Amino acid sequence: MGNIQKQLFAQALESMIPVLNVNWQGLPVSYSFSERDTDILSLIEEEGLTLFTFDGLKRRTGLHPETLSRILSRLEEEGIVKKGPEGYTVTPKITKLKLNQTHLDERTSTLLQTFLPSDMMPPQLIAELRGKWFGLLRWLGISENSQGVTLKWVTEDGGIQIAANIQGTALNIEAKFLTNNNLNLALKAAYQLMANIGKHYQSSKLARPVAYYGNSSFTMSA
Repeated sequence: MGNIQKQLFAQALESMIPVLNVNWQGLPVSYSFSERDTDILSLIEEEGLTLFTFDGLKRRTGLHPETLSRILSRLEEEGIVKKGPEGYTVTPKITKLKLNQTHLDERTSTLLQTFLPSDMMPPQLIAELRGKWFGLLRWLGISENSQGVTLKWVTEDGGIQIAANIQGTALNIEAKFLTNNNLNLALKAAYQLMANIGKHYQSSKLARPVAYYGNSSFTMSA
């Protein structure tokens, strides 16, 4: 298929598939966004994303890659997102758009609530998990606010979103059911996430230096 045919095909998909319910009243008149542009903006703001990846957003929305690429290019031109090595960062400019919420019907469920070990450093855990794929989960992005840091993944088919909120030593894992209502699948994904947190904890303990005192056989973890 030639480049022109590919572009026509992508444009046809863009006009045929209404991915989300758009409500874009309140945008400043200086912005000339399409309905799909505002769809993506609303999703980014509602999820509180400060960083996201192209592949993650593609799975989350179900948009054709060429369609999403054009949308993100327009948002980057407007200074709303900025492309970087980890994906796209969201600038404060998005808060000026006064977007209406459009995804109020998405069902959420708390899967796990627990506490991290007192000797586990949350910043190190966040650095270890961010950007990672494992099991059923594919990396979407991260949000940071007064409620802590939330790491977000979606299943490979984009049907379920898993969010891990870390606030101090408290860990809350939540599922958002998008096109798949399979609770068992969401629980499986949550336990895969917990397994990776456990692996990080064990490896971080093994990596800690040990202090030796003279010729004594006594040792102490640093």
